[in-house]
Amino acid sequence: MSHQIHTQFKICMGEFQGRVLGALGNEVEGFAKAVAAKSIGVEYLEAEHRLVISLGYRDDEPSYPIKLHVKNLGTWDGKHTAGLESAMSQAAAGLPNILCHELFVTETHDFCMVLMTQG
Repeated sequence: MSHQIHTQFKICMGEFQGRVLGALGNEVEGFAKAVAAKSIGVEYLEAEHRLVISLGYRDDEPSYPIKLHVKNLGTWDGKHTAGLESAMSQAAAGLPNILCHELFVTETHDFCMVLMTQG
């Protein structure tokens, strides 16, 4: 498991509209072509409608391609998490080689998950 340990990070920020990453996803995936991606962090800045993605990586291992996927898990009532675990499993079901995931909530209470897959 020591190859999962990392201390290097890349931060990318971009507009988030229509539940797609667009250019932001392309930027992260493009950077990852030269490093071994290990983790992601995600923060949604409501006032600016922008998403911040941090990519944890190692540069002392061979690189591999990654892809980022956004899945809307539904509207959150701000209090209860019932059904979210099931929605997360359903969102992940169609994706192969999931390496990690991160959650964020929009200003309209859309509960979203970003998944990083290998390949």
